[in-house]
Amino acid sequence: MPTVVIGLLFSLGVLLIVKGGDAFVDAASWIAEAFHIPKFVVGATIVSLATTLPELLVSSIAATQGRTEMAIGNAVGSVTANVGLIMGISIFCMPSTIRRAKIARKGSLMLLSAALLCALCFHGALHLQHGLLLLAVFAVFLWQNVQEAGQAIGAAGGGARPEGGLALNLLKFALGAAGIVLGAQLLVDNGSALARMLGVPEGIIGVTIIAIGTSLPELVTTLTAIAKKQASLSIGNIIGANIIDLTLILPVSAWIAQGRLPISEQSILLDFPACFTVCLIAIVPPLLTGRFRRWQGLALLASYAVYLILLCTLFL
Repeated sequence: MPTVVIGLLFSLGVLLIVKGGDAFVDAASWIAEAFHIPKFVVGATIVSLATTLPELLVSSIAATQGRTEMAIGNAVGSVTANVGLIMGISIFCMPSTIRRAKIARKGSLMLLSAALLCALCFHGALHLQHGLLLLAVFAVFLWQNVQEAGQAIGAAGGGARPEGGLALNLLKFALGAAGIVLGAQLLVDNGSALARMLGVPEGIIGVTIIAIGTSLPELVTTLTAIAKKQASLSIGNIIGANIIDLTLILPVSAWIAQGRLPISEQSILLDFPACFTVCLIAIVPPLLTGRFRRWQGLALLASYAVYLILLCTLFL
């Protein structure tokens, strides 16, 4: 395919995720207000499930094709990008106070997921039976959110709905989700094609271009949430998306890969430790102080930059 066509498709992907992200956050905020569900919960469930579709699709396709390094790199690299880059931007732009109880449950689950994944993959492979432990964490995550949503709806009672119809906002939500998924796929496909023209190894493509590309829905959702001053929706979306990435995508990929997903030296030595480190930086300070502070955002961005430098220096 000509380079000009690849560039045009890449640009179309950017346009789709920008416009789709705007409609997506508007609709998600309306759903939260209309049904009296906390926006943190909406961000951690509905928004997260939709924005992790690119990662699930890309890793599943890669596993089907036997490209396991790309499947793993996409899932783990997306978490590192979500926390180090996207959450770093969100916290730096919108330092905020948050109830410790609100972040303790989901934040602890994210840390547990990252630690569990590192432990299970330390010997060089993720087996399907080990993946069931990750799926159990995913089940706990879903149960927590259903429970919280039910309590919030019960406590709120009736109440007036915000302006706008349910059908219209469901349509905006669906079209927005479709836009960011299709846009991310265009970016991944054409960004990867450009990288291969430059001779970049597949393992590095997985944790950089593809991981960042499939994280673009979270980035656009976060930037849109920042513009609309929806901090809880932004943080909830990122944490929820990370838990799904760590506990659902790799077990599914292991199942597709006939029960065993081999783990590369790059993942064991650098990708997994980097993922766990940025999760610690993101979760521990607000658990101790009840606040996301601007220095924490800078620390996340700096950690992600160091990770990319080490990746290129050691493995390129």
